[in-house]
Amino acid sequence: MDTKQTIIIVCFQSLMVAKAKEELDQEVLDKEEEKQRSLMEKVPPLQTQGMSFAELQELCQELHAKIDVVDEERYDIEAKVSLNKREVKDLNIKVLDLRGKFKRPSLRRVRVSADAILRSLLGSKHKVSMDLRANLKSVKKEDTEKKRPVEDSDWRKNVEAMSGMEGRKKMFDAAKGPTQ
Repeated sequence: MDTKQTIIIVCFQSLMVAKAKEELDQEVLDKEEEKQRSLMEKVPPLQTQGMSFAELQELCQELHAKIDVVDEERYDIEAKVSLNKREVKDLNIKVLDLRGKFKRPSLRRVRVSADAILRSLLGSKHKVSMDLRANLKSVKKEDTEKKRPVEDSDWRKNVEAMSGMEGRKKMFDAAKGPTQ
């Protein structure tokens, strides 16, 4: 950018700020005029010149009655607003409580065979059968029983070895004894 362009941009920005300030001032004046107009409509100027003392007292009583009516209306509106605020607060509390108390339903376990899963994925046209149990390793019970040594010793001798879950399992197995 050269200096001419920057000068033009700065001038344009200053003109925009000046225009915005004028519009704000005009808006304030318009609001003040509207306020004066509405006050003139609702509250006409009092003509107290040439009134007797009794007429002034009657005028004061009328003004007090109007003030009382306005105060009652203001009180009723304030009561309604406070009631509505309280209801909104209570409803917000209920919403938060419901969010916290919501329990997700427990899911049921569904047993589906591998063939059924493949049929659902591949469609009913494909007849694929898999035997997943064929690849499993078989374990013989006799081998596991021979490997387990029988412990018939006093438990107080080996306290550290028997601590924790491993120790409890050993104690359970020792108390169970060999089953045949």
